[in-house]
Amino acid sequence: MSAQTLEAEPRTVAVVSWKTPIILGMITVLVAMLPLFVPRAGDAVFRFAAGREIIGVPDLVVPGTATAWIGVAVGAVITVVAALRSAARRTVPLWMIAVYAVALIVGFLAWAAAGSSGTLPMISLLSGALALATPLIFGALGGVIGERAGVVNIAIEAQLLAGAFTAAVVASLVGTPWAGLVAAMAAGVLVALVLGVFAITYYVDQVIVGVVLNVLVIGLTTFLFRQVLSPNEQTMNTVEPFREIAIPLLSDIPVIGPILFRQTIVVYLMYVIVFVVWYGMYRTRWGLRMRAVGEHPQAADTVGINVARTRYMNVLIAGAIAGMGGAFYTLVSVPRFNPEMTAGAGFIALAAVIFGKWDPIRATLAALLFGFATNLQSVLSVIGSPVPSQFMLMLPYIVTIFAVAGLVGRSRAPAADGEPYIKS
Repeated sequence: MSAQTLEAEPRTVAVVSWKTPIILGMITVLVAMLPLFVPRAGDAVFRFAAGREIIGVPDLVVPGTATAWIGVAVGAVITVVAALRSAARRTVPLWMIAVYAVALIVGFLAWAAAGSSGTLPMISLLSGALALATPLIFGALGGVIGERAGVVNIAIEAQLLAGAFTAAVVASLVGTPWAGLVAAMAAGVLVALVLGVFAITYYVDQVIVGVVLNVLVIGLTTFLFRQVLSPNEQTMNTVEPFREIAIPLLSDIPVIGPILFRQTIVVYLMYVIVFVVWYGMYRTRWGLRMRAVGEHPQAADTVGINVARTRYMNVLIAGAIAGMGGAFYTLVSVPRFNPEMTAGAGFIALAAVIFGKWDPIRATLAALLFGFATNLQSVLSVIGSPVPSQFMLMLPYIVTIFAVAGLVGRSRAPAADGEPYIKS
């Protein structure tokens, strides 16, 4: 075979990513250390009833240590399969990672609850996880929309915090949480507008603008809290929150009814917005144009799409959605504003965007995972689990690091994400 023939043949190089099996193996080993070095005698009781269902579900009683080992065994098998698939240059499917996560979570919960003084209230654990994940979902949806349009939104934390502050003040003055919810959306839009002006119009580095906005909103809300809200707490920082609404019939469905259909109106709005964003992104002209300016703005401009206007519109929509997430803190969670009460939730929401591969449904699932990890620390402390409280406080951030670092496989952001478009 001649040298010319060799040079003419196309060369393909397959990239093998061992990231996923390595991370899965590390997590499996860490979980296996629990029953190995700290075995716990007794059974674990999982309670799947909230006491108000038409049809009751009996408690599930399992041996704690044995169930933990079963979970570890399933995790080890999936880790081996993932390694074989990586060796064969094949990706690890999402369903396999989901089975892996469920197996290890159930094993860990069984070990933690074995022999404890109380049962493990699964309804409370999952419904609380949904509530804690709600602002993360709003923030993640805002991040997905902005980045799909080509604008990196590091300022999700600022939008959440501004929404929380404005919702508390307006709801206190007007006397209705609905006014606070609308004001929170307006605050999110205002922060997004500042981001858009600097990033889209003046081509300033989007990451720097986002970081500056986060610091600015934290400092501004803290200053206003000390100078304005604290001296006038009864009139400006005392909120009448949204109440839980049980949807008839649906709330009586065993297990899922108390979790999904005994929530506040903000959670129900979140259900609707997740669907609307998903449908709009993949089934409407709005979504097509948004994705076009995020992937190839020059080509979009060529076919008559106004890139700057499209990006502005989507950044403002994203800000309104993130502002609703901020309203959850003061209109549902805590009926008053406290400085820095979002506690870095915007950055976890940004991680959910990456973990979800810039897809609204996957980003929602990622936010639910982080919400579950956050609520788990409270539930385990109540039932007297031997897990140190310091570790449980770190758990949401550990899950965030592992999820973004290894469990998503190869992620590709929109091609023009973070790139200003200068019309030639």
